[in-house]
Amino acid sequence: MTRGETIAMWIGRILTALIGLLLIASGISKFVMGGPEFEAQLAESGMPKELLPVIGTIEIVVALLYLFPPTSLLGAILVVGYMGGAIFAHMRLGEPWIAQAIIPLLAGLGVYLREPRLWSLLPVRTFRRSDAALEKKSL
Repeated sequence: MTRGETIAMWIGRILTALIGLLLIASGISKFVMGGPEFEAQLAESGMPKELLPVIGTIEIVVALLYLFPPTSLLGAILVVGYMGGAIFAHMRLGEPWIAQAIIPLLAGLGVYLREPRLWSLLPVRTFRRSDAALEKKSL
């Protein structure tokens, strides 16, 4: 394994850990949040308070699937689906949704960088000095 591949794998691991921890923290918050301000936001969004534990559980399960290496690809796909719902919810209320769009992109990038078997499915072409030398010879 080259030095660049090792660096890519570590960047992928760090991204995966950050996204996974973010999702778990968000899922836990659905169980512990409360207060009049929070109740008002829920009422404004039209979401019943009884759904929060279900949504939090789904979010935690998706995060654990994403963090567990044998199921990380499935977890990344589920992160995209889950965050698609979050994007819709924010768009419906006219709220900013960019953060919800960035999270699935980073989740996919994290899996891609830490899983060398995926590199052959979506190859990123690099221009090396040896390629430049071959091009000069062919001219």
